[in-house]
Amino acid sequence: MTRTPRETAALTAYLALALTNVGSLALGLDTLANVTQWFLMPLLLVVLLATPPATSRPLPRLRTLTIAALGFSWLGDAAPDLTSGDASFLAMVGAFFVAQLCYIAAFLPSWRQSITARSPALVLPYAVAFVVLVLACAPKAGPLLAPVIAYGLALTAMAVLSTGLNRATALGGAIFMVSDSLIALGAFRDWSGRSLSVAIMATYAVAQLLLVLGIQGFRRRQP
Repeated sequence: MTRTPRETAALTAYLALALTNVGSLALGLDTLANVTQWFLMPLLLVVLLATPPATSRPLPRLRTLTIAALGFSWLGDAAPDLTSGDASFLAMVGAFFVAQLCYIAAFLPSWRQSITARSPALVLPYAVAFVVLVLACAPKAGPLLAPVIAYGLALTAMAVLSTGLNRATALGGAIFMVSDSLIALGAFRDWSGRSLSVAIMATYAVAQLLLVLGIQGFRRRQP
């Protein structure tokens, strides 16, 4: 797919910002990491808006829901800097929960092309990953277990439904599961360290980018 100069500029800027964010985490530059994280989703929104569909069916519902998902993802990114303790975690989970619901609503019309309808057996690895994660987190989750389960279900449903658009969204959905699983393990299994933070943000930035690019590719292929 040939990209316009505007698309290329927006995508390049996002990649540069993501690399700066991950690099600052690796080097322990926490202030720079926080600042760059705040701008990741707004810049990815620019990537989305800079890529108009070359079709007579622009699928405005899909575009609108994607914009909403990115907006709530941004709120989830900002939550740790605005609150602290359990309130911070719940605010982050709540924002990303709504973001996952937006992605679910965006992908739902294409569910017949997803593995749910085409290859139901392939849903099993997603289900197993969800169950294993819940079992791993449950002993130390305490009163937060219910929100964790609810979010895990939404995340898993999003990842499964993302397979209905194309390979980019399918990969993005799967990597999103990995990223958020690392967050949960860090919160409830005492995983910590700079390498964990780097892995979380690297997979998150890649996952969101793949979802947006896949969604735009899907919109462009509509007759």
